[in-house]
Amino acid sequence: MAFNPFERLVALRYLRARRKEGFISVIAGFSLAGISLGVATLIIVMAVMNGFRQELLTRILGVGGHVTVYGAPGPLTNYADVTHRLKALPGVVDAAPLVSGQAMITVGRRAGGVAVQGITRDDLVRRPIIAGNIKVGSLDQFGAPDSVLIGTRLATRFGLTVGDKLTLVAPSGNVTAFGTLPRAKGYRIVGLFEIGMYEYDSNFVYMPLAAAQTFFREGDRASAIEVMLADPDGLRAAVSQITSALGPGTRLRHWQDVNSSFFTAIQVERNVMFLILTLIILVAAFNVISGMIMLVKDKGRDIAILRTMGATRGAVMRIFLLAGASVGVVGTFIGFLLGVAFAANIETIRGWISALTGTDLFSAEIYFLSQLPAKIDAGEVATVVGMSLSLSFLATLYPSWRAARLDPVEALRYE
Repeated sequence: MAFNPFERLVALRYLRARRKEGFISVIAGFSLAGISLGVATLIIVMAVMNGFRQELLTRILGVGGHVTVYGAPGPLTNYADVTHRLKALPGVVDAAPLVSGQAMITVGRRAGGVAVQGITRDDLVRRPIIAGNIKVGSLDQFGAPDSVLIGTRLATRFGLTVGDKLTLVAPSGNVTAFGTLPRAKGYRIVGLFEIGMYEYDSNFVYMPLAAAQTFFREGDRASAIEVMLADPDGLRAAVSQITSALGPGTRLRHWQDVNSSFFTAIQVERNVMFLILTLIILVAAFNVISGMIMLVKDKGRDIAILRTMGATRGAVMRIFLLAGASVGVVGTFIGFLLGVAFAANIETIRGWISALTGTDLFSAEIYFLSQLPAKIDAGEVATVVGMSLSLSFLATLYPSWRAARLDPVEALRYE
């Protein structure tokens, strides 16, 4: 649809209302603000939801395996052979045997439950989310029988640092003539890690595989083998391949089984938020309709004069289409800039607001992450912008059609 200079000039003039038409200008201003806020809010919320899912997925899959192989029944007695066979499979990046269990940590008179993971130093080095996030100390001494690696939040809770000692109490004790006595052993901290996920940073303790086998009395056995895949989403083929290679005596669980309800809930919440926030843009579009109808009614005499001067119905319709669509286009553009700028700097903005108010706006204890994540998806942004422009254009059709159908004789008669 082409607009000639005269139509653009008249449309622009109608958007700059005179003093007696100020109310119409106010409605147009609120419509523009509504569209801008709706587009910006939708972009920001979608970016945060995407970032939240991506961060959780990255951390969960980085700490745990994509597929976990268990013995059936009981622990794996031939874990070295199973690990070797798994590493030889195509699509398998790594396989690491683990000894895991629950224990109690005691430091002085303080105590608390922790999850203990026994893993070899070489396997731990190949996990960048842990090895690449050692904040204090290093993995150089990880491997000694009494060495452990703990999270920064766990260290803060108990007032520990590298070089300090902690005591772990095993869930099964020693049976004596006087009853069952707890088994406890002291360990030296060689490093503090910070993954950025509260659940891991405050509860996990890593120790060498051999030390964990001794602590949990597993002998030469492993609790499970965690398998890392080149393509975490290609689970069906990978599970089928691993099952065929290992045969009976093992059972498998993959990350989608373990976390399916969690990620499904995030996806449902994301979709519901999209629908709810779309209503903001829809309400702003209705404001555009009401403002344009009032503008057409107010400009009835002008429309009649234009028609008598030779303007066609199409020209009149294009004038009001351009006037109404301009509000939607400008509002969408402003909302796009605000939304992208806010989402790209959301963690910095959160830090400023937290510093000004003196409150923690994104508590890691509640949200599991230490930073507010945001991931801008170009496809989603394009969808939001396209939807806003479409609704704004549709909102101008009826008022423009009414303006084009206005009878010049009737309009001038009642002026």
